[in-house]
Amino acid sequence: MVKQIVRDPLFLGQKSEPATDADRQVITDLMDTLKANRDRCVGMAANMIGVKKQIIAVAVGPMIMPMVNPVITKRSGKYETEEGCLSLDGVRSCTRYKEIEVDYLDQEFRPQHGKYRDFMAQIIQHEIQHFSGDLI
Repeated sequence: MVKQIVRDPLFLGQKSEPATDADRQVITDLMDTLKANRDRCVGMAANMIGVKKQIIAVAVGPMIMPMVNPVITKRSGKYETEEGCLSLDGVRSCTRYKEIEVDYLDQEFRPQHGKYRDFMAQIIQHEIQHFSGDLI
């Protein structure tokens, strides 16, 4: 189900908790909401739809890829950039890495490992940053 985008900085500033099997509907809702906002958004974290769980969804071409409890395990190529966020007005400076490796669970809670670079790596880093409560 498509959910409303949360824009409250007090809510977005709270830490997210690891997702469990009981959060399967959140994954579906997050994917549906990203799909509905594809014209202005390439990734979402669960807190953007009001759920403080460590779940993200990322647009990969025409597909939406969910990542449950993602953890960046390797990073290289540090750089500075500016990013915007659908939940917040304006842009902010941030540090990102050109290449990352991520351990995560897929939609069926199976362990996965992925290597990402460039814009895809930047999107994943942005969404994972939401878990810490640091406003992007």
